[in-house]
This record gives sequence, structure tokens and C-alpha cells, in this order.
Amino acid sequence: MIIILRHRLNYFFQFLKFILIFLFFFIFFYSCQSENKNEKKIKAIQIDLSLDRFDLKFHNQSATVISELKSQYPFLFPKQFSDNVWISRQTDSLQLLLQNEVNKTFENTDLIESDLSHLFKHIKFYFPNTIVPRVITLTNNVDYQIKTVYSDSLLLISLDTFLGRYNPLYDGIPNYIRKELDPKYIKVEVADKFAAFVIPQPESRTFLSRMIYEGKKLYLQDIFLPHIPIEDRILYSLEEYNWAFNNEIYVWQYFVEKKVLYQTQPEWVNRFIEPAPFSKFYLQLDNETPGKIGSWVGWQIVKSYVKKYPETSLDEVLKLPAQKLFNLSKYKPKR
Repeated sequence: MIIILRHRLNYFFQFLKFILIFLFFFIFFYSCQSENKNEKKIKAIQIDLSLDRFDLKFHNQSATVISELKSQYPFLFPKQFSDNVWISRQTDSLQLLLQNEVNKTFENTDLIESDLSHLFKHIKFYFPNTIVPRVITLTNNVDYQIKTVYSDSLLLISLDTFLGRYNPLYDGIPNYIRKELDPKYIKVEVADKFAAFVIPQPESRTFLSRMIYEGKKLYLQDIFLPHIPIEDRILYSLEEYNWAFNNEIYVWQYFVEKKVLYQTQPEWVNRFIEPAPFSKFYLQLDNETPGKIGSWVGWQIVKSYVKKYPETSLDEVLKLPAQKLFNLSKYKPKR
């Protein structure tokens, strides 16, 4: 009797295992099919996007073009500056050096136009009312804190901040910043700016609210740029991403044990969210860590919520208050 019972239990568990495996592959297949259908629809969206090369129209040109350029690009010519300032800048040796490097790096801009078209097709699919912006390229004295500027109808790209991390013009800039000054990150930078444009600002000053705000921006990267390496979406190297992935549970334990989630001091944002060569736990392992680890954790919290509530619309996810999203996510890293 016991032997018969064991056989029946074994058969039951094997059958249950088969059902679970079948359900897993069914859900996975259905998800992939749904994503493929979306990608087909996205690909079919018509986008008219090209780069307006203001940088080429301005530098090393005759002073007579200034008047025409001011009428075409009034937002690039602050009224407090006289024409003499712009005429001088046209032939300034440093400006010409920057423009020369831009010309060498971006001799052909087809790839940038293709990347941005791909990005805005995704944006239009999920945000149909979005206006495809006028895209204007310029140089801006390698101001890497303002690499791009986005509004609802205008996108400015400072090409001199995307010359490649090893460009000699970047000598003296810290390595953690130089690594982001690469052409492949133009689409990531633009996607981030769009995300900041559409996601409501954190409703409170807590570290948790800021983490989840940054996490929502990164979640949009997943949606807008599904074909690029996941580490590129947070501007990590593969090694940095792997460190974050493998140490997620320990980072989370640190945040919980130090009771930082509801702290409002800027210190925590500076240590774990702002760009930096590494995150500041003030431990011996700091040099091994990537910067912005708080943003990475916020990303995982948002993904945990979406996994638990896949029926929630994208708009609802982005507008959900941080505390509510966190509570419902049941986030608890297990690695």
C-alpha cells in the first residue's frame, strides 16, 4: 500500500512539474509574441527626423551669416550678447579645434539619425502625443553637464561631448565622466532627458523617492532601447553591471540596516545616486563598486512592481507615488 502511494505521489509531482514547465514556456512564448507584435508596430511608425547641423553653419563662416542664423535659431543667441561676440566666436582657435574634432568624429551622422529615429518610434508608440523634435547639433565648450537639452519640440545635442572617452580633448576629465562621453550614449542621454520630461518629480525628498524616480527613468530605457546592452542603459561597463547584479542583496541590506530609505539629507543622494567613480559606503570595497548604485536599486524596485502587476499601464507606473510602488512591489532581493 505504501509503495503504491509513493508511486502515485511521484506521478503527481512529475505531472505537476510538467504543468509548471509548460506554463512557464507558455507565458514566456506569449510575452515574446506580444513584444514582437509591439516591435512590428513600432517599426511601422513613420518618423521624419534629421540632424540640423547648426555647428557647421556657424563655425569658420563669414560674419554675414550671423543675422540669418539669429532669425533661424533665436534661442541660441541670447539678446544680452552683441553680434561681435558671435563673430569672434566663429573664428576662435579653441572653438575651431572643437569643431575640427567634431567633424572628424561625426563625418557621417547617419547612425545618429538612425538611432534617434529608432528611439522616437518607441517614444511615439508609448506616448502618441509626443512631437518628434527638431534636432539641432552644436558645440558647447565640452560642457558635459549639459550634453543634451530636450523640450517638447526641440532637442539640442552638443556633439563635442560625445567624441569618445579617449579623445585627447578630454584629458583632465575624470575617467568616470570620460567613459560617458561616447557617441553610443547619445540615444541613452536623449532617452534619459525625455524620461525626466514625462515622469513626475519625486513627491518627497526621501532617499527612497529619489531612488524610485531614477528607477522609473531607467525602466523607460528598458522600453525605449530594448536592443542595446542592458548595462549601457545605466551607463555602466559590463563589469560594473555584474557587480551591482551580484551584490544587490548586500547593497539593500546596507540601506535597510543604516535606515537610509526615509532620510532626506542630500548626503545620501550624493553618495549613491549622483554620478561618481564609485558609491560611498565608506568601506574597504568602495573602489570596487560602481557609482549610482541607488539608481540601480530603484530600477530593480520598479521592475519588481511591474513583474508583480503586469496589467498596470505605463502611465500608471510612472505616476504611482514612490511609497505605494515600493510597498506593492514587495521588493526583496534574493541573490
